[in-house]
Amino acid sequence: MNLTENILQALNAVRSNLLRSILTLLIIAFGITALVGILTAIDSAIFSLSDNFSRLGANSFSVYPAGQSLKGNRGGRKSKAGESISFDQVMNFKERFEYPAKISGSLFCDRGAVVKYKSEKTNPTVRLVAVDENYLDVKGNALAYGRNFTAAEARNGGNKAIVGTDIIKNLFDDNAETALGKNISVANVRYKIIGIQETKGASMGRSEDNIVLIPLLTGKRYYGNADSNYDLTVAVTNTADIDNGVAAATGLLRNVRRLKAAQENDFQIFKSGGLVEIIKDNTVKLRAGAAAIGLITLFGAAIGLMNIMLVSVTERTREIGITKALGATKRNILIQFLTEAVVICQMGGIVGIIFGTLIGFAVSAAMSGPFVIPWAWITMAIGICMVVGLLSGLYPALKAAQLDPIESLRYE
Repeated sequence: MNLTENILQALNAVRSNLLRSILTLLIIAFGITALVGILTAIDSAIFSLSDNFSRLGANSFSVYPAGQSLKGNRGGRKSKAGESISFDQVMNFKERFEYPAKISGSLFCDRGAVVKYKSEKTNPTVRLVAVDENYLDVKGNALAYGRNFTAAEARNGGNKAIVGTDIIKNLFDDNAETALGKNISVANVRYKIIGIQETKGASMGRSEDNIVLIPLLTGKRYYGNADSNYDLTVAVTNTADIDNGVAAATGLLRNVRRLKAAQENDFQIFKSGGLVEIIKDNTVKLRAGAAAIGLITLFGAAIGLMNIMLVSVTERTREIGITKALGATKRNILIQFLTEAVVICQMGGIVGIIFGTLIGFAVSAAMSGPFVIPWAWITMAIGICMVVGLLSGLYPALKAAQLDPIESLRYE
C-alpha cells in the first residue's frame, strides 16, 4: 500500500473507534494547546514590549534609583534601594553633561486624570506627565499640530499643554485644528493646548494617545514633593557611542548625587535595547514551565494512544491475518499501524494549534499589540506530534507485524 492508502486506512480505523480516538485526540490537543498557547502568548507579550521600548531608540538610556529596576534582585539578594532622583539633580545633570546628547527630565504626575473642556470631560484614565523641551525628541514622539515646549517654558513653568489624539477625539470631535489654542482643565488647573502629538496607538493594553504633557516646573509645582522621583533619559547623538555616553553619565551622576569613592552606585542605567533582553531573560523559566506542562500532557496522551493501538491490534487480529494471507508483509502491517498512530496525533495537533494560536491572538488583543502567527511553534508542534505518534505506535505496530497469519485467522 502507498502512503495515501495507509492514511485512508488510518482514517477508517479512527471512525471505527470514534469515541476512543476522539478522547485521545483531545488529550493531545490539550497538550499542544498548552504548549503553543503559552509560548505564543509569551512571544506576543515580548513583541509588544519590544515595540514599546524600541520607540526610545537604540541610542538612548534611562537612569533609575537602585532597587527600582526591571532586574529586581541579584541572585536572590535584593539591591539596596537608592534615593529618588530629584528635580535639582536632573537640572544639575542637564547643565553639566558635556557629551553629545539630548537629555530629558520628566515627572509622572497622575495616571487617572480627568480632562475637561466646557461641558465635555474624559474618563479618569488620562496620564498626566510633566516634561521638558527634549522629552519628545528623546522619546521619539512627533507633533502632528502645533509646537513643542520651549526651554524657558519647561524651566519656568506655565499653563501650556501638549495632548494626545485620544483627548482630541473625546473633547473636540477629532478636530485637531479646532483644539489648538483652546483651554482645557485638569484637576481644576487650566492649560492652553499648544501642540498635539501624532497618533502612536496602544502598547501593553494602554493607549499611548491618552496623555497630557505639561511643562516640567508646572508639574513640580502642582504634583512634586520632596520624595518625588524624576525620570532621566539620555539620547546620545551617535548610536555607536552609547557605551561611552553611559560611562560619562555614570561618572557625572556619582558627582551629582555626591557619592564618595568607596560607595557603590545608588542608581542604575539601562540602555533601551537592553530592557527587552532583560525581559526575555526573565521569561526563560516561564517558557520552560510551559514546555514542561505541554510535554507532560503529551506523555499522558502517548500512553493513552498506545493503549488504544494495543486494543486495536487485539480487536483486528483476524483482519491482520486476512491481510497477511493476501500477501501483506510485516513491513506493510508495521507502516499501517504507525500511520494510524501518527494520523491521530496530527489530528489532535491541528486542533491544539488552532486553539493555541487563538490564545496568543487573545493575549495580543488584550495588550493592544500586533499579532504574529507563531510559525516556529506551529512547526515544532507538528514535529512533536509526529514523534509522539511514532513512539506510541511503535510497540503496537511491532506486535501486529509479528502476528502469525494462521493463528490470527483462527482468532475469534
